[in-house]
Order: sequence, then structure tokens, then C-alpha cells
Amino acid sequence: MIKSEFPEAMTAAGAVRGRREGGLAVFRGIPYAQPPVGEARFAAPRPADRWDGAREAFTFGPPPPQEPFGPEATPAGPPPAGDDWLTVNIWTPDADPAARRPVMVWIYGGAYKFGSADDPAYDSSRLARDGDLIVVTLNYRVGIEGFASIEGAPANRALLDQVAALEWVRENITSFGGDPDRVTVFGESAGAGSIAALMAMPRARGLFRRAIAQSVPGTFFSEALAADIAETLAGELGLRPTVADLSGVDPRKLPQAGAALSGRMREYVHRWGPVALTPTPFSPVVDGDVLPTTPWEALAGGAARDVELIAGHNRDEYRLFLMLGGMLGRVDEGLASMALGLFGPTPDAEHAYRAAFPDASAEYLFELVQSDWLFRMPSLHLVEAQVAGGGRAHMYDLTWSAPANGGALGACHGLDVPLTFGVYGGLGGMLTGPAPSPETEALSARFRSAWTAFAATGDPGWAAYDSEQCLVQVLDSEPTVAAYPEEASRRLWERHTFAALPLTTA
Repeated sequence: MIKSEFPEAMTAAGAVRGRREGGLAVFRGIPYAQPPVGEARFAAPRPADRWDGAREAFTFGPPPPQEPFGPEATPAGPPPAGDDWLTVNIWTPDADPAARRPVMVWIYGGAYKFGSADDPAYDSSRLARDGDLIVVTLNYRVGIEGFASIEGAPANRALLDQVAALEWVRENITSFGGDPDRVTVFGESAGAGSIAALMAMPRARGLFRRAIAQSVPGTFFSEALAADIAETLAGELGLRPTVADLSGVDPRKLPQAGAALSGRMREYVHRWGPVALTPTPFSPVVDGDVLPTTPWEALAGGAARDVELIAGHNRDEYRLFLMLGGMLGRVDEGLASMALGLFGPTPDAEHAYRAAFPDASAEYLFELVQSDWLFRMPSLHLVEAQVAGGGRAHMYDLTWSAPANGGALGACHGLDVPLTFGVYGGLGGMLTGPAPSPETEALSARFRSAWTAFAATGDPGWAAYDSEQCLVQVLDSEPTVAAYPEEASRRLWERHTFAALPLTTA
């Protein structure tokens, strides 16, 4: 049967018309909520308005207002204009309601302050085609619009956006050939932190069956810390962190406050602790309502025992930030001591790290403790919490070195994104080179095969994690299953609790 060049599907708000591209039906820029502007500014997302006729779904919706694009979000060309920031995009083999294919929903990263589904790195054609399933990508509010603590507004508006998108998927994905009972959320960095939060949120229960969290950040803010940071952010504009004050600022100008603060966050290390040395003043807030507790506490208590999980990290996570900050080859013993003291898990962390890694250089220790604090140990502890709470989890460790730059970046942060999608532009090209080698393509195929098999069946192809054998999938040029490779770090952090980060000085 000849398939239409312009397939159509029905949603609760009206019909949409997409395009056939490379054997897939692709729909872009479908609103899942009203534009969050005007009276809806800083509010929880509201259902999209209905429309008549078939709405063209040919182009991505505009990205949410944000600071200048960083390495995790580098779309080509000017972004689409308009206020319809809250949209979804769908790649499906066939918009046939009888097909009931597995569904994967991607949540992008970007330090909680930038990112957009129109990033070419997130083109989902290969995933959908190779896995014979549906891939959905979405936009959510970032930065001040999505995460800042604002008086008169709900906390964690970005997470509420993600919940609204998942509710849209549950209600509408059957029309696009998907099975609403087989939804897998997957995301990297801030996207993985969002997924960890969703697993802990009562509002998100029942909206997805499986989750893949790639490089989970350990930064979740207490209410006191979030409020202090918000006051400083608003102060950059001479305003208070209230809906009344901030709603008068053009959404496209508000990110300037975040950009200004990001450049001098280290001035606040005495109040904000380690967060002041990160590139972002935004993270999910443990507010007691939208996010009742940290993900680690919630999962250990069984909050997501019915959700099957893959979580993991890259061996050399922080090396990317060393390169971006111009610090490769410039870290001395003084900087290493500072980092070990500030980011380590115990008061004697410097001694403990130097004893565990006696031959490590100052630069390696500086990098290692920040990799552990920011991504590696939070990811491992999320897996351990899920198992402790009675759930099933699989762990991976990407140890394959990015081939660009002579392998100098190792298995750095973000390397898993081009391997997941099989797309090698933007950041992916910077890490793998624009022309992937056969080894790159083979490892990328393994990623896609494992991820799509997990979405379809719950089995990624290696054993579930348990506290005795600690088996993980080690992803390298020759992937193996072995005991968790970062054992020295695991032991250093085994008694640490990833709690909501406090305000350190009143």
C-alpha cells in the first residue's frame, strides 16, 4: 500500500499533518500546552487550545528563552520565532493506531539553562527506524522561566512541563502508532536529572514504564538555597524574585540575568557551596510538593519500584569542562587541594583520595573528584537506591575515549549523546569527528540496540544490578559485562548521602 506523503493523525486538540521522511512519518511542533506567556507566565502548564482542520506539523516549535547556546545545544541557523515553546515532535514508522509500538520520550540536557528539541543532535530518525518504535522529543522551560524559585509561582515549572508532555503522550500517542503503556523516558545530563526527579514525583506516576538516565547530576537544591539564588538572579535586574516583578520583563531578555550571574558565581561560594563553582545557578528544587524529596531518598523508599531503570555515566565526565574552561594542563596542587576539600564526600576527602589514587596527578584528582561529585556517584547511587527500594535497575559505564583531539578528552561528558542518536554534528562532531569511524558506528549501534530493546522489552542485554556482584555494562570498543570498574570511587562515596544542597550561610 502506498503511504501518504503527508500523513495525518488526530490529537485531543485537533488533527495534525506531518511529512514522510526516510520511511518515517515525522510530525514537528505540536503544542502540548498553551504558550506560557501573559497571564500564564510562570504558571503551571495549561492544556493546548483546540484548532480546526489539520494543523501543519512540518517545523519545530521555537525554543524556550535561554542564555546563549552552550555545547549541549547548538542548532544550526536562527531559531523559530514565537511563544509556542511547549511543543512535541514525533518520529514514527507509521501513524497507525493499531500498531501499538514502544515509545521513547527524550528530555534534553543543557545545565538546566539551555537546550531545545530542534538541536540537530537529537534527530531521532535512526533510533525510530532501527528500533521500529516511536521517538518523541519535547521542549520545556529552562533557566529562570523553568527552574528559578519565584514567589507566587509553582516550583519546578520545567518538571511540570515535562509531566504535561508525558500526559499528552499518554492521551494522544495511540493515534501515532504508539503504545501508551510502553513509554520509556530517556535523557542526558540535566535531562537525566529531570528523569530522576520525575521518578520521585507523585504527579508523574504511571506516565512511563521505563527510564534511561545518562549522567545524572547530583545537584538538587533546598528551598533556602533556591530562594537565595533567585534573589541574587532578580537582583541582577534590580528586581525581586516575584511573579509581579519578573513578569514585566520580556521573556527573551530575562536570561541575561542568568548569564550575568553565571560569570561571577564563584563570589558566592561562602553561601552556596560547591554549586557556586558549577556553570549553572539552576537545578530542580526539593520543595516538598512538586518534588517532595530527593530522587535518591524517594527511590530507596520504593517510589519508583514499578519503573525499570537504566542509569550510568561516562568515565571521564568532567574532562569536557576542563577543556571548555581552558584548564587542560593548567591545574596545580593548590587547585587540586581546593577541589578535593570542596567536592569530596568527607572532611578528610583530600587525604582519602590521595591514598586511593597515590599516582594521580593534580589535574587528574581535580577532574576525578568533580566527575564523582557531579555525575558518576549520583548515577551509581540512583541505581543502588532503585534496587534498595525493590525496583529493577541496569548500570553502564562508558569507558570508550572520544576519538577527536587525539583521544585527549577520554570518555567525557556528552559523548553518549551522539552515540545514542547516531548523529555526529555539533558537540558530537567535536568529540567523534564529523565522519564517524567504523568503531564509532559499531558502538553507536550497540547503544541504539540496547536502548530500543530496553524500551520494547525491559531487557537491554545485560544483567540487572545487584549489591553483591555489582555487574555493569562497560561500553568500550569491545563492550563487556564486569563488576563496577570505578571501585575506588565507589568506596570513597559509599556512606555519602546525596541530599538537597543547603544554603551554607544565612
